Amino acid sequence: MVDPSQMHAVGPNGGPVDLPVDLDALSAEQRDEFGVGILALDAVGIVLACNRAAGAMCGLPPDTMIGRNFFRELVPSTNVPSFYGRFLSGQRRSATDQAFEFVFGRIPAPLRARIGLRSGSSGRIWLTITPLEQIAAGPSREAVLAAIAQRSRAEPVDPSLCEREPIHIPGSIQPNAVMLAADAASLEILAFSANAADVLAPELFPPNGLNLEAVLPGAIVSAIRDGLAAHTLTDGRLLRRSLTLPPRGERFHLVAHAHLGRVIVELELAPERPEDFLAASPLDAELAMMRLRAAETLTEAAQIAALEIRAMTGFESVLVYRFDTDWNGEAIAEDMVPDWQRPLIGLRFPASDIPAQARALYTKAKSRFVIDRDCVPVPLVADRAAGNAPIDLTFAQNRTLSPIHLEYQRNLGVDGSMSISIMVENRLWGLMIGHHRRPHYVAPETRAAATVLTDAFAMRVQEIEGKALWGERQRHLDVQGRLVRGLTRSDDFVTSLTQGDPTLLDLFGATGAGIVSDEAVCLVGVTPEAAKVRALADWLRQSVPPDETTFVTDTLVLHHAPASDYTEIASGLLAAFVGTSRQHLLFWVKPEVPSTVTWGGDPRKPVLPGSGPVAVLPRRSFERWIEERRGHSTPWATWKVALAAQLADAVDGVVLRQRRKIDELTGLLADKERLLEQKDLLTREIDHRVKNSLQIVTAFLHMQRRQIADPEARQAFSETSARVMSVARVHDSLYQGESMEQVDLGQTIQTLCSDLAGMAGDEHSVELTAEPGLMVPYRHAVALSLITTELVTNAFKYAGKPEKGARISVSVAGGEGAAVRLRICDDGEGMPSGWENAKARGTGLGMKLIRAMLDQIGARLDVENADGACFTVHA
Repeated sequence: MVDPSQMHAVGPNGGPVDLPVDLDALSAEQRDEFGVGILALDAVGIVLACNRAAGAMCGLPPDTMIGRNFFRELVPSTNVPSFYGRFLSGQRRSATDQAFEFVFGRIPAPLRARIGLRSGSSGRIWLTITPLEQIAAGPSREAVLAAIAQRSRAEPVDPSLCEREPIHIPGSIQPNAVMLAADAASLEILAFSANAADVLAPELFPPNGLNLEAVLPGAIVSAIRDGLAAHTLTDGRLLRRSLTLPPRGERFHLVAHAHLGRVIVELELAPERPEDFLAASPLDAELAMMRLRAAETLTEAAQIAALEIRAMTGFESVLVYRFDTDWNGEAIAEDMVPDWQRPLIGLRFPASDIPAQARALYTKAKSRFVIDRDCVPVPLVADRAAGNAPIDLTFAQNRTLSPIHLEYQRNLGVDGSMSISIMVENRLWGLMIGHHRRPHYVAPETRAAATVLTDAFAMRVQEIEGKALWGERQRHLDVQGRLVRGLTRSDDFVTSLTQGDPTLLDLFGATGAGIVSDEAVCLVGVTPEAAKVRALADWLRQSVPPDETTFVTDTLVLHHAPASDYTEIASGLLAAFVGTSRQHLLFWVKPEVPSTVTWGGDPRKPVLPGSGPVAVLPRRSFERWIEERRGHSTPWATWKVALAAQLADAVDGVVLRQRRKIDELTGLLADKERLLEQKDLLTREIDHRVKNSLQIVTAFLHMQRRQIADPEARQAFSETSARVMSVARVHDSLYQGESMEQVDLGQTIQTLCSDLAGMAGDEHSVELTAEPGLMVPYRHAVALSLITTELVTNAFKYAGKPEKGARISVSVAGGEGAAVRLRICDDGEGMPSGWENAKARGTGLGMKLIRAMLDQIGARLDVENADGACFTVHA
């Protein structure tokens, strides 16, 4: 680190001196005499020369810095728009000479410095770093580090201490952003980040009672007022705008939201060119979602999501992290660079690693990106402190992470990071986690795309798991229905359930089942012997509370010690009493499944005691820890317990009939028949929810489109919206139709064409002729809908004339056997000769999609000119 006596530029005689304008004229020895860091960089940031002070600031010998990229290798925390972005911008404008302040988080210690960029000879750029102030790491971080140094014992402590850490009110933000907090009623500024004057008018800080109109453009303040009035800025909903601020004329991203009576405004410098920081395009997100859609299994979908998001964001590792019912986590998919230090795939992590209040935040605020773990947080300054509560930053994009969380990342060897919530059925299913060993900046456009892609993965999870659950429940409902029908025809319920076809053994994936009726025991499959089953039933009668009718466990030996004699065949137990007298008991057992669980560290020691103001510290070891699990069976799903209780109710009806000779079972059978009918309703609900989810994505794309000025980008968003809408229409047809597997193609295409014509404008029209009742499989309906979307939207773009729009005719008819003929014609000039090999007029994505869909369903496309272009699909 630079000696404090050299905090200013000094000359050979020790006196203050201004750096000469012509740094090219200095020799290496002369540059070494200055206490200012001096580096020569080429156009991409490769170090060509470096003086001794610059090496000391970076903590490296100067000669080892030569030939390495300053922004990506040596000081990656500078690879952000406020440093590297200005470096590139100055070159493009031939105005390299500029100066600004920058706070280094660790080079090797926190430092606020003045940065100078000057043009040099032979295309080189001189970078000067003038130290202004050494910065302490901050009391929170120092407290954590002190607690580590003073820790005297290593026994585990109460993990609930972690859950009481107030992570939603950290009092600071990350230094890449500026924040204002205002009263939601008056918009009076109540607090601001300490760096606000660096971006906004410095003469207005502190604001001393001013409101947002004094520091932000009027149009943006009006939009905030409108959002507050319409209640569209609460519960995580955001206002997004772009604005240009003096004096440099730099563009900023603005995000605003309202929470607990406060309006939180965040400003972040935007890259001058998105490609400088690998910003994702709408096409990247669209193609990634197509690959997700094609995934058939959860494992495949998770791996695709990890791969696509890592390619999009540039993190060294991206993993899909899933919670279990006890909030332990497991890495179910991971994509990483070849030399990644510690693969996490297959490891499990205790619930204390992500405590309850952190999970609550993940449920409310979807994403969190951290550029530099060791950055110097920017504190929030209260403008009028009297009576003001701490600013709640639950939904803030740039909230700082807690010191304990940052120490956890340090122990894990992670610097830059990302976490995006995977929400399934409004429940925190898991996290999409990105890790980088060095500071890592992700452009706002890419963050938004990664969040959308994570939402698409969540919808695919919901669809895959929903269909799997529906299939399994359907099979069980069918078996249960047959069992109940058998009960209605029998006077002996024990014989009916244990000797008929099916039997109790055909339910719930059990390996053994039985009935205890008074003192009699009837067994099916592999079970403990009758005497031990009778003793188990007696224990259940005594142990299960009177108001409960079922008992379930996958570790019976933990509840009933005598079960240790038969753990291998009955570690899992599901039992249901018949009636309130508890004379009769239905039960199912599953065997022990010995397994090894690989944890990322010993789960029995999740947190360690700290000292002083730090009560707990995150665990420091993530070495693989193997747990041998015995006495466990596979778990029982909650809905299986409910079905067991329903079956016991049905048996209770039979027992009453046997004793009182009444005919009440008929009504109960009707109830069971209605349960079987619910399978169709469940499938329709899945399609309805998928349709609604896709409509939300379409609405999101429309919102993004309205905020983009570039015509090509707007057109890309429109086309993406149309494609998502076409898939939504197929799910709508499934929901509305009678069949769960077949779609009315004519009706689907008709609705789709109506939507496309409405989006295109009144000057365009579509005439449809469709054969009624033409049913096709769901897979074909999706492909043909996407093909129709591409061909109709292309006709709108290229077949219409300035004086009139395009007139398009679409026909859908059946062919021989199960074949379908889809024909789309326009009244344009037709296709030019040799169009197949000509360069595409647009991006060419449309024809790629069409060919992909044709290949997917084994279809053929014929093209001809007849008063315009005609496309005929034979499928």
